[in-house]
Amino acid sequence: MHTNSAQDAAHTAPATTERADLDRLRKLDARAVRDSVALVNRLVPGDLARRTPCAGWDLAALLGHLAAQHHGFAAAALGRGRDLAHWVVRPVGDDATAAATHYRHAAEDVLAAFATVADPDLPFALPEFTTDRTIPAAQAIGFHLIDYVVHSWDLARSLDLRYDPDPELLDAALPIALAVPDGAARLAPGSSFRPGLPVADGSGTLDRILALLGRSADWRAPAC
Repeated sequence: MHTNSAQDAAHTAPATTERADLDRLRKLDARAVRDSVALVNRLVPGDLARRTPCAGWDLAALLGHLAAQHHGFAAAALGRGRDLAHWVVRPVGDDATAAATHYRHAAEDVLAAFATVADPDLPFALPEFTTDRTIPAAQAIGFHLIDYVVHSWDLARSLDLRYDPDPELLDAALPIALAVPDGAARLAPGSSFRPGLPVADGSGTLDRILALLGRSADWRAPAC
């Protein structure tokens, strides 16, 4: 009996740790998403035409991308990610209030969907990333987290607002940023990230993440 109990405990411990890691990652992802919502809530008429650090995207295009990613990841968490209809970027129009409302609903949808995930190995179908295989839930939520850390910075810079994510969130985001493949794929139309930039000595964690994903921390929206 003692041997069986010891074996059961040995098998249970890694699973318990993985679930705890998933819960922590999910909570950090929610912080990144809520940071983006707080910024979007500051939209005023005329803001949707602002330039962003994302090449070729104004703020309306960035919001369309962010909402579509929320919808796609929510579908993936619920086992429906292979349906490309969930990943379609829809125009947000020119009404800042309506755009912010739509974004908030998309954010709530993905956080609710992620809350249903109990298994860190649950397969997520992410056709925008790969159609050859599924991605384990924990890794997929990590992808979502890094996207919303970086894009929250994009939003803040576009709106000339501060963005100060907490250190725990940045500490979780940095290894994910380091693992994002660099190369020609980042030059493809619609890519969220650009080729990495040199990381300056003494850079803070956020500046390192930005440089790794092709952003200059010095970027400012051009004067209209």
